[in-house]
Amino acid sequence: MFLKALRLYNFKNYREVDFIPDPKLNCFLGKNGSGKTNLLDAIHYLAFTKSAINPADAQNIRSGEMQFMIKGFFSVAGKEKEVMCSFQSGLKKVVKEDNQDYVKFSNHVGKYPVVLITPQDIELIWGGGELRRKFFDTLLSQIDAHYLENLISYNHHLKQRNSALRRFAETGSTDYQLLESYDVILAKTGTYIHSRRTELMKEFIPLFKLHYRLIAPESAESVDIQYRSELDRQPLLNLLKNSIHRDILLQRTSVGVHRDEFSFVMDGNELNKVGSQGQQKSFLISLKLCEFEVIAKEKAIKPILLLDDIFDKLDDIRIGHLMKLVAEGRFGQIFITDAREDRSMQILHESNLAAKVFFVENGNLKTNGENSGR
Repeated sequence: MFLKALRLYNFKNYREVDFIPDPKLNCFLGKNGSGKTNLLDAIHYLAFTKSAINPADAQNIRSGEMQFMIKGFFSVAGKEKEVMCSFQSGLKKVVKEDNQDYVKFSNHVGKYPVVLITPQDIELIWGGGELRRKFFDTLLSQIDAHYLENLISYNHHLKQRNSALRRFAETGSTDYQLLESYDVILAKTGTYIHSRRTELMKEFIPLFKLHYRLIAPESAESVDIQYRSELDRQPLLNLLKNSIHRDILLQRTSVGVHRDEFSFVMDGNELNKVGSQGQQKSFLISLKLCEFEVIAKEKAIKPILLLDDIFDKLDDIRIGHLMKLVAEGRFGQIFITDAREDRSMQILHESNLAAKVFFVENGNLKTNGENSGR
């Protein structure tokens, strides 16, 4: 699978642009703020029906305009597929595949898998557990549509249960029958989520350790990911029933898979406490490459790999190891952004890699001396 063509209309800082990427390797070069990352985000939109940067669709409309449109043409198993996402202020977002509207956007996720690596990924290490859960939820959602359905249902009913608990505190009256109805659904969906997360870890952790050795072969430290859940000790329905009185006092649901933790560990300690910058970056790149491999294996499709300014965040040794994997053909289509043209050209030359290079400036693209933005 690869992206054959991309068209943007009033998306972020692009008024109108239409270009054809290379099926293998593409570089977007330009100053910071020129719009390089916005191109990667447009591709992310086509995969997930939403931005990786601005979750509010209205924030992705070009300043002064009322709507945006993203259209991508993909080659999948030799067949061309068209995906279109559009949004107009005051109206609902529209997502189409081959001119057929989606009723549920979740049915689209996973059809055109994407793995995005950005400088903000460091928050997976430094941020709270919610970010790490989201990372693994995103992976599972791309390979298991049933998982995404259960996750959406769980989050919806968790929100409803929490709202009811707050209402009970305000009124002084508790509807235990209503709580029980929420608990049954949360237990069913949460049990499936816990089961799939557990299964994923059995596959993910060995692959992750292997990728860490590929990115940092000279390193001696041991790395690990530890998944902990309250469901490891008893069924969720029991946990929910036993916590009812505490939940009423706290006005929130205190047990469940929304509290699961994925801990990143180095030499037996939490990574954010002992890992150097280089070790943390190797850990992150390994996480993302493992995500790529799991999706490729489960979907029998190599995801599109989006690398946003990673040359600026890695040292020469780690860049060399990563580009070696690229040269070996481990990946499918790749899009790279960089603010330094000389650095990217040198890396491509040293890695003996051919790439289609786009020069980005104020919402315009140039390649081979021709302006592809309008």
